Amino acid sequence: MDSLLFLSARRVVAQRPLPALPADLYPVLFQAAFLDGRPLILRDLVAAWPFPVLHFQRLVGHRELLRDHPCKLCVQAVIQAVVAQLRREVCAGASPVQCADMNDLRVLDMTGLPDSTSGRTPDGMSVWSGTVALAKASAATPSPLGVDIHADLFVNGTSYGILRDALQTRAAGPLRLKCRELQAEELSASGIVTLLESLDPSCVRRVDLRFNNLGLTGLSVILPHLSRFPELRSLKLQYSNVDVRRLTPESAVGIRCLAGQLGMLPSLQELNLGSSRLSGNLRQILCDLQAPLESLELAFCSLVPADFAFLSQSFHAPALKRLDLSGHDFSQGLLEPLRLLLEETSASLLHLDLMECHMADSHLATLLPTLRRCSRLRFLGLHGNSLSMAALKDLLQKTLELPNLHLVVYPYPMDCYKLEPPAESGWNFEEIVDEELLAAAKAEFTQILANSRRTDLVWTYNPYGHRALDYFSL
Repeated sequence: MDSLLFLSARRVVAQRPLPALPADLYPVLFQAAFLDGRPLILRDLVAAWPFPVLHFQRLVGHRELLRDHPCKLCVQAVIQAVVAQLRREVCAGASPVQCADMNDLRVLDMTGLPDSTSGRTPDGMSVWSGTVALAKASAATPSPLGVDIHADLFVNGTSYGILRDALQTRAAGPLRLKCRELQAEELSASGIVTLLESLDPSCVRRVDLRFNNLGLTGLSVILPHLSRFPELRSLKLQYSNVDVRRLTPESAVGIRCLAGQLGMLPSLQELNLGSSRLSGNLRQILCDLQAPLESLELAFCSLVPADFAFLSQSFHAPALKRLDLSGHDFSQGLLEPLRLLLEETSASLLHLDLMECHMADSHLATLLPTLRRCSRLRFLGLHGNSLSMAALKDLLQKTLELPNLHLVVYPYPMDCYKLEPPAESGWNFEEIVDEELLAAAKAEFTQILANSRRTDLVWTYNPYGHRALDYFSL
Protein backbone atom coordinates (compact mmCIF):
# COMPACT_ATOMS: atom_id res chain seq x y z
CA MET A 1 0.00 0.00 0.00
CA ASP A 2 1.38 3.42 -0.98
CA SER A 3 2.19 5.87 1.82
CA LEU A 4 0.32 9.14 2.23
CA LEU A 5 3.53 10.98 1.30
CA PHE A 6 3.83 9.05 -1.99
CA LEU A 7 0.15 9.57 -2.83
CA SER A 8 0.59 13.28 -2.22
CA ALA A 9 3.69 13.30 -4.42
CA ARG A 10 1.71 11.72 -7.27
CA ARG A 11 -0.79 14.57 -7.10
CA VAL A 12 1.97 17.17 -7.13
CA VAL A 13 3.72 15.72 -10.22
CA ALA A 14 0.42 15.53 -12.09
CA GLN A 15 0.64 19.27 -12.80
CA ARG A 16 3.24 21.53 -14.34
CA PRO A 17 4.97 23.78 -13.49
CA LEU A 18 5.95 22.46 -10.11
CA PRO A 19 5.51 24.74 -7.11
CA ALA A 20 8.45 25.74 -4.94
CA LEU A 21 9.30 22.69 -2.84
CA PRO A 22 11.65 21.86 0.07
CA ALA A 23 14.71 19.83 -0.88
CA ASP A 24 13.76 16.76 1.15
CA LEU A 25 10.69 16.17 -1.07
CA TYR A 26 12.68 15.82 -4.29
CA PRO A 27 13.43 12.08 -3.95
CA VAL A 28 9.78 11.02 -3.50
CA LEU A 29 8.68 13.39 -6.27
CA PHE A 30 11.30 11.85 -8.57
CA GLN A 31 9.99 8.36 -7.81
CA ALA A 32 6.38 9.38 -8.39
CA ALA A 33 7.22 11.12 -11.67
CA PHE A 34 9.10 8.09 -12.96
CA LEU A 35 6.47 5.53 -11.99
CA ASP A 36 3.74 7.68 -13.53
CA GLY A 37 5.75 8.20 -16.73
CA ARG A 38 6.16 11.99 -16.57
CA PRO A 39 9.42 12.86 -18.38
CA LEU A 40 8.80 16.63 -18.41
CA ILE A 41 8.40 16.71 -14.64
CA LEU A 42 11.60 14.65 -14.32
CA ARG A 43 13.44 17.24 -16.42
CA ASP A 44 12.20 19.99 -14.10
CA LEU A 45 13.26 18.07 -11.00
CA VAL A 46 16.74 17.29 -12.32
CA ALA A 47 17.24 20.88 -13.49
CA ALA A 48 16.74 22.06 -9.90
CA TRP A 49 18.21 19.00 -8.13
CA PRO A 50 19.33 20.17 -4.68
CA PHE A 51 21.81 17.36 -3.91
CA PRO A 52 25.27 16.55 -5.29
CA VAL A 53 24.32 12.96 -6.23
CA LEU A 54 21.34 11.55 -8.14
CA HIS A 55 21.30 7.75 -7.92
CA PHE A 56 18.62 6.65 -10.39
CA GLN A 57 18.00 3.09 -9.17
CA ARG A 58 17.96 4.00 -5.48
CA LEU A 59 15.45 6.76 -6.11
CA VAL A 60 13.09 4.59 -8.12
CA GLY A 61 13.39 1.51 -5.95
CA HIS A 62 13.50 -2.16 -6.93
CA ARG A 63 14.88 -3.30 -10.29
CA GLU A 64 11.49 -4.89 -10.95
CA LEU A 65 9.89 -1.44 -10.86
CA LEU A 66 12.40 -0.22 -13.41
CA ARG A 67 11.84 -3.28 -15.60
CA ASP A 68 8.06 -3.20 -15.60
CA HIS A 69 7.39 0.53 -16.06
CA PRO A 70 7.78 2.59 -19.22
CA CYS A 71 11.16 4.21 -18.72
CA LYS A 72 12.77 5.02 -22.09
CA LEU A 73 11.46 8.59 -22.22
CA CYS A 74 12.09 9.04 -18.49
CA VAL A 75 15.72 7.91 -18.69
CA GLN A 76 16.27 10.14 -21.70
CA ALA A 77 14.66 13.06 -19.85
CA VAL A 78 17.08 12.73 -16.93
CA ILE A 79 20.12 12.69 -19.23
CA GLN A 80 18.82 15.57 -21.35
CA ALA A 81 18.10 17.67 -18.26
CA VAL A 82 21.69 17.33 -17.06
CA VAL A 83 23.09 18.23 -20.49
CA ALA A 84 20.71 21.18 -20.82
CA GLN A 85 21.77 22.52 -17.44
CA LEU A 86 25.45 22.30 -18.34
CA ARG A 87 24.83 24.05 -21.65
CA ARG A 88 23.10 26.88 -19.81
CA GLU A 89 26.19 27.21 -17.62
CA VAL A 90 28.39 27.49 -20.71
CA CYS A 91 26.11 30.07 -22.36
CA ALA A 92 26.06 32.11 -19.17
CA GLY A 93 29.86 32.11 -19.05
CA ALA A 94 29.72 30.88 -15.46
CA SER A 95 32.84 30.10 -13.49
CA PRO A 96 33.15 26.73 -11.70
CA VAL A 97 32.04 28.33 -8.43
CA GLN A 98 29.03 29.96 -10.09
CA CYS A 99 28.14 26.67 -11.79
CA ALA A 100 28.07 24.95 -8.44
CA ASP A 101 25.63 27.58 -7.21
CA MET A 102 23.37 27.12 -10.24
CA ASN A 103 22.89 23.38 -9.73
CA ASP A 104 24.23 21.15 -6.96
CA LEU A 105 24.23 17.97 -9.08
CA ARG A 106 27.74 16.66 -9.76
CA VAL A 107 27.26 12.86 -9.89
CA LEU A 108 24.57 11.10 -11.91
CA ASP A 109 24.58 7.38 -11.07
CA MET A 110 22.84 5.29 -13.73
CA THR A 111 24.29 1.93 -12.67
CA GLY A 112 22.12 -1.11 -12.09
CA LEU A 113 19.47 -0.30 -14.67
CA PRO A 114 17.90 -3.53 -15.98
CA ASP A 115 17.10 -4.31 -19.60
CA SER A 116 13.61 -2.80 -19.64
CA THR A 117 12.77 -4.41 -23.00
CA SER A 118 12.57 -7.73 -21.13
CA GLY A 119 9.74 -6.44 -18.95
CA ARG A 120 6.04 -6.14 -19.67
CA THR A 121 6.18 -2.76 -21.37
CA PRO A 122 6.86 -2.28 -25.09
CA ASP A 123 8.46 1.16 -24.70
CA GLY A 124 11.24 0.32 -22.28
CA MET A 125 14.90 1.14 -22.88
CA SER A 126 17.37 -1.67 -23.53
CA VAL A 127 20.76 -1.62 -21.84
CA TRP A 128 22.32 -1.28 -25.31
CA SER A 129 20.32 1.81 -26.30
CA GLY A 130 20.87 3.26 -22.82
CA THR A 131 24.64 3.10 -23.38
CA VAL A 132 24.27 4.83 -26.76
CA ALA A 133 22.17 7.59 -25.16
CA LEU A 134 24.81 8.22 -22.50
CA ALA A 135 27.63 8.14 -25.05
CA LYS A 136 25.92 10.69 -27.29
CA ALA A 137 25.23 12.96 -24.33
CA SER A 138 28.88 12.79 -23.30
CA ALA A 139 29.90 14.30 -26.62
CA ALA A 140 27.92 17.49 -25.98
CA THR A 141 29.29 21.00 -25.46
CA PRO A 142 32.17 21.22 -22.95
CA SER A 143 31.46 22.82 -19.60
CA PRO A 144 33.73 24.45 -17.00
CA LEU A 145 32.36 22.11 -14.36
CA GLY A 146 30.93 18.81 -15.57
CA VAL A 147 28.99 15.92 -14.06
CA ASP A 148 30.45 12.49 -13.42
CA ILE A 149 28.09 9.87 -14.78
CA HIS A 150 28.51 6.38 -13.38
CA ALA A 151 27.13 3.68 -15.67
CA ASP A 152 27.23 0.05 -16.72
CA LEU A 153 28.19 0.09 -20.40
CA PHE A 154 27.04 -2.44 -23.01
CA VAL A 155 28.68 -2.34 -26.42
CA ASN A 156 28.71 -4.37 -29.64
CA GLY A 157 29.89 -3.78 -33.19
CA THR A 158 27.01 -1.40 -33.92
CA SER A 159 27.58 0.95 -30.99
CA TYR A 160 31.36 0.57 -30.66
CA GLY A 161 32.31 3.75 -32.53
CA ILE A 162 29.91 5.94 -30.57
CA LEU A 163 31.12 4.69 -27.19
CA ARG A 164 34.80 4.79 -28.21
CA ASP A 165 34.52 8.44 -29.23
CA ALA A 166 32.64 9.35 -26.05
CA LEU A 167 35.21 7.67 -23.82
CA GLN A 168 38.16 9.21 -25.61
CA THR A 169 36.72 12.72 -25.27
CA ARG A 170 35.29 12.30 -21.77
CA ALA A 171 37.78 14.63 -20.10
CA ALA A 172 36.52 17.60 -22.14
CA GLY A 173 32.82 16.75 -22.12
CA PRO A 174 30.24 17.81 -19.55
CA LEU A 175 29.31 14.21 -18.78
CA ARG A 176 32.39 12.27 -17.76
CA LEU A 177 31.60 8.59 -18.18
CA LYS A 178 32.88 6.41 -15.36
CA CYS A 179 32.25 2.75 -16.15
CA ARG A 180 31.38 0.33 -13.36
CA GLU A 181 30.75 -2.73 -15.56
CA LEU A 182 31.68 -3.21 -19.22
CA GLN A 183 29.99 -5.85 -21.37
CA ALA A 184 31.42 -6.15 -24.87
CA GLU A 185 30.12 -8.55 -27.50
CA GLU A 186 31.33 -9.47 -30.98
CA LEU A 187 34.32 -7.13 -31.01
CA SER A 188 37.90 -7.65 -32.14
CA ALA A 189 40.72 -7.91 -29.60
CA SER A 190 42.09 -4.54 -30.74
CA GLY A 191 38.66 -2.90 -30.37
CA ILE A 192 38.30 -4.24 -26.82
CA VAL A 193 41.78 -2.99 -25.93
CA THR A 194 40.87 0.50 -27.23
CA LEU A 195 37.82 0.60 -24.94
CA LEU A 196 39.73 -0.71 -21.93
CA GLU A 197 42.48 1.87 -22.39
CA SER A 198 39.84 4.63 -22.55
CA LEU A 199 38.08 3.72 -19.28
CA ASP A 200 38.63 5.53 -16.01
CA PRO A 201 40.50 2.84 -14.04
CA SER A 202 39.12 3.81 -10.65
CA CYS A 203 35.58 2.46 -10.96
CA VAL A 204 35.64 -0.74 -13.04
CA ARG A 205 34.55 -3.77 -11.04
CA ARG A 206 33.51 -6.16 -13.86
CA VAL A 207 34.60 -6.84 -17.44
CA ASP A 208 32.34 -9.19 -19.40
CA LEU A 209 33.72 -10.29 -22.79
CA ARG A 210 31.23 -12.70 -24.33
CA PHE A 211 30.77 -13.99 -27.89
CA ASN A 212 34.03 -12.42 -29.04
CA ASN A 213 35.76 -15.50 -30.55
CA LEU A 214 39.07 -14.45 -29.01
CA GLY A 215 40.83 -17.76 -28.41
CA LEU A 216 43.99 -17.92 -26.33
CA THR A 217 45.73 -15.57 -28.75
CA GLY A 218 43.12 -12.84 -28.41
CA LEU A 219 42.96 -13.19 -24.65
CA SER A 220 46.73 -12.82 -24.42
CA VAL A 221 46.37 -9.45 -26.16
CA ILE A 222 43.52 -8.22 -23.94
CA LEU A 223 44.21 -9.47 -20.42
CA PRO A 224 47.40 -7.44 -19.77
CA HIS A 225 45.26 -4.29 -20.06
CA LEU A 226 43.05 -5.41 -17.16
CA SER A 227 45.79 -4.98 -14.57
CA ARG A 228 45.19 -1.20 -14.63
CA PHE A 229 41.84 -1.70 -12.87
CA PRO A 230 42.55 -2.07 -9.13
CA GLU A 231 38.89 -2.74 -8.26
CA LEU A 232 38.29 -5.44 -10.92
CA ARG A 233 36.61 -8.32 -9.11
CA SER A 234 34.67 -10.05 -11.87
CA LEU A 235 35.94 -11.31 -15.24
CA LYS A 236 33.64 -13.15 -17.63
CA LEU A 237 35.11 -14.82 -20.71
CA GLN A 238 32.33 -17.14 -21.81
CA TYR A 239 32.16 -18.22 -25.45
CA SER A 240 35.73 -17.05 -26.08
CA ASN A 241 36.57 -20.04 -28.32
CA VAL A 242 39.19 -21.50 -25.99
CA ASP A 243 39.82 -25.19 -26.64
CA VAL A 244 42.79 -26.89 -24.98
CA ARG A 245 41.54 -30.48 -24.95
CA ARG A 246 44.41 -31.42 -27.26
CA LEU A 247 47.51 -29.91 -25.72
CA THR A 248 50.05 -28.64 -28.25
CA PRO A 249 53.24 -26.66 -27.63
CA GLU A 250 51.39 -23.52 -28.76
CA SER A 251 48.39 -24.10 -26.50
CA ALA A 252 50.67 -24.95 -23.56
CA VAL A 253 52.34 -21.54 -23.99
CA GLY A 254 48.92 -19.92 -24.27
CA ILE A 255 47.74 -21.56 -21.04
CA ARG A 256 50.83 -20.39 -19.15
CA CYS A 257 50.29 -16.88 -20.51
CA LEU A 258 46.60 -16.91 -19.50
CA ALA A 259 47.45 -18.15 -16.01
CA GLY A 260 50.11 -15.49 -15.52
CA GLN A 261 47.79 -12.70 -16.66
CA LEU A 262 44.98 -13.87 -14.36
CA GLY A 263 47.53 -13.85 -11.57
CA MET A 264 48.10 -10.14 -12.19
CA LEU A 265 44.53 -9.35 -11.06
CA PRO A 266 44.83 -9.21 -7.25
CA SER A 267 41.18 -8.34 -6.57
CA LEU A 268 39.65 -11.03 -8.81
CA GLN A 269 36.90 -12.97 -7.04
CA GLU A 270 34.63 -14.08 -9.90
CA LEU A 271 35.72 -15.90 -13.05
CA ASN A 272 33.50 -17.23 -15.84
CA LEU A 273 35.14 -19.49 -18.43
CA GLY A 274 31.85 -20.91 -19.71
CA SER A 275 31.97 -23.04 -22.89
CA SER A 276 35.77 -23.18 -22.92
CA ARG A 277 37.10 -26.69 -23.51
CA LEU A 278 39.49 -27.07 -20.60
CA SER A 279 39.76 -30.85 -20.10
CA GLY A 280 42.54 -31.55 -17.59
CA ASN A 281 43.96 -28.00 -17.65
CA LEU A 282 42.03 -26.22 -14.90
CA ARG A 283 44.94 -26.43 -12.45
CA GLN A 284 47.32 -24.85 -14.95
CA ILE A 285 44.88 -21.99 -15.70
CA LEU A 286 44.12 -21.08 -12.08
CA CYS A 287 47.51 -21.81 -10.55
CA ASP A 288 48.74 -18.20 -10.34
CA LEU A 289 45.67 -16.62 -8.73
CA GLN A 290 46.66 -14.68 -5.63
CA ALA A 291 43.40 -15.07 -3.69
CA PRO A 292 40.59 -17.65 -3.63
CA LEU A 293 37.69 -17.22 -6.04
CA GLU A 294 34.21 -16.82 -4.61
CA SER A 295 32.35 -17.35 -7.89
CA LEU A 296 33.43 -19.85 -10.56
CA GLU A 297 31.38 -20.58 -13.67
CA LEU A 298 32.57 -23.55 -15.71
CA ALA A 299 29.44 -24.49 -17.65
CA PHE A 300 30.06 -26.76 -20.65
CA CYS A 301 33.82 -26.77 -20.07
CA SER A 302 34.44 -30.51 -20.71
CA LEU A 303 35.98 -31.00 -17.27
CA VAL A 304 37.49 -34.37 -16.31
CA PRO A 305 37.93 -35.99 -12.87
CA ALA A 306 41.38 -34.40 -12.47
CA ASP A 307 39.84 -30.92 -12.76
CA PHE A 308 37.33 -31.72 -10.02
CA ALA A 309 40.08 -33.19 -7.84
CA PHE A 310 42.12 -30.00 -8.23
CA LEU A 311 39.18 -27.81 -7.25
CA SER A 312 38.36 -29.98 -4.24
CA GLN A 313 41.93 -29.68 -2.93
CA SER A 314 42.43 -26.00 -3.82
CA PHE A 315 42.04 -22.94 -1.61
CA HIS A 316 39.08 -21.94 -3.81
CA ALA A 317 36.76 -24.71 -2.58
CA PRO A 318 36.04 -23.46 0.98
CA ALA A 319 35.57 -19.90 -0.34
CA LEU A 320 33.17 -20.61 -3.22
CA LYS A 321 29.77 -18.96 -2.93
CA ARG A 322 28.67 -19.49 -6.53
CA LEU A 323 29.44 -22.56 -8.65
CA ASP A 324 28.13 -23.36 -12.14
CA LEU A 325 28.97 -26.79 -13.52
CA SER A 326 26.09 -27.07 -15.99
CA GLY A 327 26.53 -29.14 -19.11
CA HIS A 328 28.73 -31.90 -17.65
CA ASP A 329 27.75 -35.55 -17.85
CA PHE A 330 27.64 -36.72 -14.24
CA SER A 331 26.38 -40.13 -15.30
CA GLN A 332 29.83 -40.96 -16.71
CA GLY A 333 32.43 -41.02 -13.94
CA LEU A 334 32.09 -37.46 -12.65
CA LEU A 335 29.49 -38.04 -9.93
CA GLU A 336 31.88 -38.95 -7.10
CA PRO A 337 34.32 -36.13 -7.98
CA LEU A 338 31.34 -33.75 -7.89
CA ARG A 339 30.18 -35.09 -4.53
CA LEU A 340 33.65 -34.61 -3.04
CA LEU A 341 33.82 -31.06 -4.40
CA LEU A 342 30.45 -30.20 -2.89
CA GLU A 343 31.63 -31.56 0.46
CA GLU A 344 34.48 -29.04 0.39
CA THR A 345 32.24 -26.13 -0.64
CA SER A 346 29.28 -26.98 1.59
CA ALA A 347 30.04 -24.40 4.29
CA SER A 348 30.16 -21.44 1.88
CA LEU A 349 28.05 -22.36 -1.17
CA LEU A 350 25.06 -20.10 -1.89
CA HIS A 351 24.36 -20.77 -5.58
CA LEU A 352 24.71 -24.12 -7.41
CA ASP A 353 23.91 -24.68 -11.09
CA LEU A 354 23.75 -28.28 -12.33
CA MET A 355 21.55 -27.82 -15.38
CA GLU A 356 21.65 -30.28 -18.31
CA CYS A 357 23.99 -32.66 -16.52
CA HIS A 358 22.45 -36.04 -17.56
CA MET A 359 21.41 -36.67 -13.97
CA ALA A 360 18.87 -39.40 -13.23
CA ASP A 361 17.15 -40.32 -9.95
CA SER A 362 20.05 -42.45 -8.72
CA HIS A 363 22.56 -39.64 -9.24
CA LEU A 364 20.41 -37.15 -7.35
CA ALA A 365 19.98 -39.65 -4.52
CA THR A 366 23.76 -39.93 -4.24
CA LEU A 367 24.20 -36.15 -4.07
CA LEU A 368 21.26 -35.42 -1.79
CA PRO A 369 23.02 -36.04 1.58
CA THR A 370 25.79 -33.65 0.54
CA LEU A 371 23.31 -31.06 -0.76
CA ARG A 372 21.57 -31.12 2.61
CA ARG A 373 24.88 -30.13 4.23
CA CYS A 374 25.02 -26.96 2.11
CA SER A 375 23.30 -25.08 4.90
CA ARG A 376 23.63 -21.62 3.29
CA LEU A 377 22.35 -22.62 -0.15
CA ARG A 378 19.98 -20.07 -1.73
CA PHE A 379 19.68 -21.32 -5.31
CA LEU A 380 19.72 -24.79 -6.88
CA GLY A 381 19.43 -25.27 -10.65
CA LEU A 382 18.55 -28.74 -11.98
CA HIS A 383 16.69 -27.90 -15.19
CA GLY A 384 17.30 -30.24 -18.12
CA ASN A 385 17.99 -33.40 -16.08
CA SER A 386 15.99 -36.65 -16.30
CA LEU A 387 14.33 -36.81 -12.89
CA SER A 388 11.06 -38.41 -11.89
CA MET A 389 8.28 -36.86 -9.86
CA ALA A 390 9.14 -39.15 -6.95
CA ALA A 391 12.79 -38.02 -6.94
CA LEU A 392 11.80 -34.35 -7.09
CA LYS A 393 9.32 -34.73 -4.24
CA ASP A 394 12.03 -36.42 -2.17
CA LEU A 395 14.39 -33.54 -2.97
CA LEU A 396 11.74 -31.02 -1.96
CA GLN A 397 10.94 -32.75 1.33
CA LYS A 398 14.59 -33.17 2.31
CA THR A 399 15.71 -29.63 1.43
CA LEU A 400 12.90 -27.89 3.30
CA GLU A 401 15.28 -27.81 6.26
CA LEU A 402 17.67 -25.48 4.38
CA PRO A 403 16.62 -22.13 5.85
CA ASN A 404 18.12 -19.89 3.17
CA LEU A 405 17.02 -21.85 0.11
CA HIS A 406 14.87 -19.45 -1.91
CA LEU A 407 14.76 -20.74 -5.48
CA VAL A 408 14.90 -24.19 -7.09
CA VAL A 409 14.69 -24.57 -10.88
CA TYR A 410 13.61 -28.16 -11.45
CA PRO A 411 13.33 -30.10 -14.73
CA TYR A 412 10.08 -31.25 -16.29
CA PRO A 413 9.37 -34.47 -14.35
CA MET A 414 9.83 -37.52 -16.56
CA ASP A 415 6.31 -38.59 -15.54
CA CYS A 416 4.96 -35.53 -17.37
CA TYR A 417 6.08 -36.61 -20.83
CA LYS A 418 3.94 -38.43 -23.36
CA LEU A 419 4.83 -40.08 -26.66
CA GLU A 420 3.38 -38.55 -29.82
CA PRO A 421 4.20 -39.06 -33.49
CA PRO A 422 5.65 -35.99 -35.19
CA ALA A 423 3.42 -34.22 -37.68
CA GLU A 424 5.28 -35.48 -40.74
CA SER A 425 5.75 -39.11 -39.72
CA GLY A 426 3.59 -41.81 -38.24
CA TRP A 427 6.47 -44.08 -37.23
CA ASN A 428 9.08 -42.24 -35.15
CA PHE A 429 7.62 -41.08 -31.85
CA GLU A 430 8.93 -38.16 -29.80
CA GLU A 431 8.46 -37.11 -26.20
CA ILE A 432 6.16 -34.14 -25.62
CA VAL A 433 5.46 -32.44 -22.28
CA ASP A 434 1.87 -33.02 -21.17
CA GLU A 435 0.78 -29.59 -19.95
CA GLU A 436 -1.97 -30.99 -17.72
CA LEU A 437 0.42 -33.39 -15.98
CA LEU A 438 2.97 -30.59 -15.60
CA ALA A 439 0.36 -28.29 -14.05
CA ALA A 440 -0.64 -31.06 -11.65
CA ALA A 441 3.01 -31.58 -10.64
CA LYS A 442 3.44 -27.85 -10.05
CA ALA A 443 0.29 -27.79 -7.93
CA GLU A 444 1.55 -30.70 -5.84
CA PHE A 445 4.87 -28.97 -5.18
CA THR A 446 3.03 -25.79 -4.23
CA GLN A 447 0.83 -27.70 -1.80
CA ILE A 448 3.82 -29.35 -0.13
CA LEU A 449 5.45 -25.94 0.31
CA ALA A 450 2.24 -24.48 1.74
CA ASN A 451 1.77 -27.40 4.15
CA SER A 452 5.36 -26.98 5.31
CA ARG A 453 4.95 -23.21 5.72
CA ARG A 454 7.74 -22.59 3.22
CA THR A 455 5.88 -20.31 0.84
CA ASP A 456 9.08 -18.23 0.72
CA LEU A 457 10.68 -21.06 -1.26
CA VAL A 458 10.04 -20.84 -5.01
CA TRP A 459 9.99 -24.02 -7.09
CA THR A 460 9.77 -23.42 -10.83
CA TYR A 461 10.45 -25.33 -14.05
CA ASN A 462 11.12 -22.10 -15.98
CA PRO A 463 14.87 -21.38 -16.08
CA TYR A 464 14.22 -17.89 -17.49
CA GLY A 465 11.35 -16.80 -15.25
CA HIS A 466 13.52 -15.42 -12.48
CA ARG A 467 16.43 -13.06 -11.99
CA ALA A 468 19.63 -15.01 -11.47
CA LEU A 469 21.66 -14.19 -8.39
CA ASP A 470 24.49 -11.91 -9.40
CA TYR A 471 27.81 -12.30 -7.63
CA PHE A 472 27.66 -8.74 -6.33
CA SER A 473 24.27 -9.41 -4.75
CA LEU A 474 25.33 -12.55 -2.88
